[in-house]
Amino acid sequence: MAYRTTKLRVATAVATALIAGAAPATLAQARAPQPQAPAAQAGAAQGPAADVRAPSPSPDPFRGLTADQIGDKAVAATQSATSLRMAGRVTTGGQPLDVDFSVNDKKQCTGRIKLQGGAAELRQTGGLTYMKGDEKFWRASMASQGMPEPQIEATIELLKGRWLKIAPGQAGSGDLGGVCDLKALLSDLGRNKAERTGLVRGPDAEVKGTPVATLVKRKPHGETTTVSVSQRGKPYILKMVKTGGAEPGSVVLSDYDKPVKVVVPPEDETVDLTKLDQGSTAERPV
Repeated sequence: MAYRTTKLRVATAVATALIAGAAPATLAQARAPQPQAPAAQAGAAQGPAADVRAPSPSPDPFRGLTADQIGDKAVAATQSATSLRMAGRVTTGGQPLDVDFSVNDKKQCTGRIKLQGGAAELRQTGGLTYMKGDEKFWRASMASQGMPEPQIEATIELLKGRWLKIAPGQAGSGDLGGVCDLKALLSDLGRNKAERTGLVRGPDAEVKGTPVATLVKRKPHGETTTVSVSQRGKPYILKMVKTGGAEPGSVVLSDYDKPVKVVVPPEDETVDLTKLDQGSTAERPV
């Protein structure tokens, strides 16, 4: 079963390139390669709560199924969800990335990203994307894109306490919007059938009070992925943990099919992307 990062790292890179005022060609070069892991849930900086051993339900809802067949059912159920929340920590490019996101199938989302000691919020609704980062987040992100210090300082001053507003059709809006596209977010989950063959069923456990079946995939060089599948109701994936390898992480998925409420920032607390002209020190809106 594939263990892939969401497009959140891409969102960070694209947003940073946008505020750098990059032209389309420059923007394409600035985008970070899409990482490799899944999705997440609350209190990301702390990481999901540990599983505990629990007796399996009687009768076992997966009785008679192989681990691979359980994996197929879990992928199908998870991809059918109308909304979910995902939180945890993944590692991409050697850096830990904490996420806490709620997203639905109407391309609406709200959540937080923590990276290199900084934090940012991302919201999308009505086709508009809003991103608000603290100084540490923007400084680290812009420095990683090679922006000159004077431009970093001017941009941070402009964005201080404000939301970057990106409209449909503006450069990079497609990538940022993809973060809030539930179907796209989950599309990689079962794309490579070979990734979810050779699974072994481990001891039953519990995730946040829900009994789960555990599916384990071991790869060469010590890389192991463990997937927890709900034994109650639909066989949704409730947790994915990857140990070993270059991109370890742990992600909890919850709040399946629950409403996602997105609060639109007040207009006077936003900065339109078009105000961030390359090389300029656009005045802070009044």
